[in-house]
Amino acid sequence: MATNGNGNPLSKIKPHKIILPVIIGLAAVAYMFWKEFEPGSFSAIEFGKWTVIWLAVAIVLMLFRDIGYILRLMILTDGEFTFRKALRVIMLWEFTSAITPSAIGGTSVAILYVNKEGLSVGRSSAVVMATSFLDELYFILMFPLLLFIVKPSTLFSTGLASTGDFSLTNNLLIIAGVGFLVKLIYVAILSYGLFVNPRGLKWLLLWIFKLPILRRWKHGANAAGYEIISNSKSFKQKPLSFWLKAFGATFFSWTSRYWVANALLLAFFPIGDHLLIFARQLVMWIMMLVSPTPGGSGFAEYVFTKFLGEFIPVEPVMLGSVVVALALLWRIVSYYPYLIIGAIMFPKWIKDKFIDTETETSTEDTKPATEKEFAKEEEVYT
Repeated sequence: MATNGNGNPLSKIKPHKIILPVIIGLAAVAYMFWKEFEPGSFSAIEFGKWTVIWLAVAIVLMLFRDIGYILRLMILTDGEFTFRKALRVIMLWEFTSAITPSAIGGTSVAILYVNKEGLSVGRSSAVVMATSFLDELYFILMFPLLLFIVKPSTLFSTGLASTGDFSLTNNLLIIAGVGFLVKLIYVAILSYGLFVNPRGLKWLLLWIFKLPILRRWKHGANAAGYEIISNSKSFKQKPLSFWLKAFGATFFSWTSRYWVANALLLAFFPIGDHLLIFARQLVMWIMMLVSPTPGGSGFAEYVFTKFLGEFIPVEPVMLGSVVVALALLWRIVSYYPYLIIGAIMFPKWIKDKFIDTETETSTEDTKPATEKEFAKEEEVYT
């Protein structure tokens, strides 16, 4: 893997890019304040001891969310990653997700983060694919369960709906349904590739790297494909307890993340319907996948106001200002810390892993295949 010039796939990720999502997010909040602000609105917000307690709970829940991710990475690497090493990867991963569009996220470069922390390219690919599989499995299992408990008519009847009443043409239901279908197909492909036919997954990888923009890395993709096959065999041989622990860490992480909004609302208001608020956030996350802005900036704040505003017990005339302020607080707790931490860690990590080790780069894990070998691989699967 090249480490200099354009060969470094992280060369276009710059810490100063944190400015863009911050500007977009704050601009969206400012615009919503301008439209919704009413003098005296914030008199409805009460500060007391419970405010401090629930704000602390929200922060702890975000820590739990990261700890879940870290433990999962340690499990999937069979303990080769220490807590500190896994923490470094997760923070860099979240930073990349925060400065790229939600549809892209940090997964596209996560393989490199894991690889540079000591795993081979193929094994790094398998580990990242496994984390993606577990994340999507959480959605696939939780979404139908919450629909059954909460009921679609309650879950999707919000201010973003095309009409005030629930119907099968409801905008939210369509978006959530399409998002769920995409995730279901993705999980099916990953499951088939990781546990049934890893050679088929390798073929898909080779086919993708036939594209003109990616063809220059086709030899590395071919070598990585071989390692994916090898590591997929290892995953298939893992006991059920291994996957239960990995999914348990995933469940712990995502569930902690979704309870953050509940804690923030409880910091200022006595609220009920906690399960519905939790379910709404699941739908919010699906919708944020289509956001073209870095980390969903602007879009996330807007969706928060529409999805969760109805749970805030204030006068309708004051609701707009209050919910916008809470949306900003939600992002301050759940999003902006990753921008700050990443901006501090990323330059040093790049220096340690690329610049200082440039002369020590080895091709041991990515031996290039010949054109003849690559063509042979294509013949086998076409």
